[in-house]
Amino acid sequence: MSVKILTVVGARPQFIKAAAVSRAIRETDGLAEVMIHTGQHFDANMSDLFFEELSIPKPKHHLDINGGGHGDMTGRMLMAIEPILLAEKPDWVVVYGDTNSTLAGSLAAAKLHIPVAHVEAGLRSFNRRMPEELNRIVTDHLSTLHFCPTATAIANLAAEGVTEGVHHVGDVMYDATMFALEKAETGSGILAELQLEPGQYALATVHRAENTDDPERLRDVVKFLLEQARGRTVVLPLHPRTRHAAARLGVSLDGLRIIEPVGYLDMAKLLHHATEVYTDSGGLQKEAYFHRVPCVTLRDETEWTETVASGWNRLWKGPVKSVRRDINEYGTGRAAHDVVRLLGSCAPR
Repeated sequence: MSVKILTVVGARPQFIKAAAVSRAIRETDGLAEVMIHTGQHFDANMSDLFFEELSIPKPKHHLDINGGGHGDMTGRMLMAIEPILLAEKPDWVVVYGDTNSTLAGSLAAAKLHIPVAHVEAGLRSFNRRMPEELNRIVTDHLSTLHFCPTATAIANLAAEGVTEGVHHVGDVMYDATMFALEKAETGSGILAELQLEPGQYALATVHRAENTDDPERLRDVVKFLLEQARGRTVVLPLHPRTRHAAARLGVSLDGLRIIEPVGYLDMAKLLHHATEVYTDSGGLQKEAYFHRVPCVTLRDETEWTETVASGWNRLWKGPVKSVRRDINEYGTGRAAHDVVRLLGSCAPR
């Protein structure tokens, strides 16, 4: 009998991580995958295109749930996921990262006594004002298997009393980056389209609620980006949430090179040839390191503390480290295969 894995995704970083694990599942005998797409990211440039570019199988279940407050969105997802789990009867529910989709998937499964496997477990920013932090904590305490990208993540779980089913597998995002880089270099024409020269621009992203929902904070972030844009072009693929917030609050983005959200291959190429990255995204902080591009995190803390300790990343109001070193914890590009091996060997019978 094959082991049935039900994967819950809903947002861009999850598509990227799931792509690596889904490829490993397809390469492994005795495993089968069913995917739920909650619809949390519904823009075609933030959803459908990622599935096409990363060769992710079309989700069997698309819930088309987005918008509304955190409780409203998570509640609707929970209601929609539960009957699917009852019908599909999976051996595992696999969730990724820290979104409302992550929380809804893990909570629905745990209430039905279906074991949960959390990819990217153990991350902590220690800022509980962030919804993502609460999602991570709850998901980790509902999970049976915890796939940790770093030793720090394992230590964070241990500090909360979570020691069973904890595995340091490395980072599946690194697997995805290595897979996409060659395709991006040959398949993306984004630099020519935007008339950008390699090494002559910086790349920025802003989307987290802590930056977009606070008027003073958003103004400070934009002011910082405009200061960076005095010496070079700063390209900002504009997240819908940020676009709406800036328009609502009257925050001008003039002086930045605003573009529409782009697919993963275009983003990989933009990132690979940038001089620096400014972002509030956890995933992009790591991707910047994978491409060996210095990063400035537009937050007051980061869950990826090793990127700061290694000198490749800094908090926007923090000190600059002049010495950079490699990070050895993210693995060799085989993290997804380790995840799949453990899902197969630990599956309940």
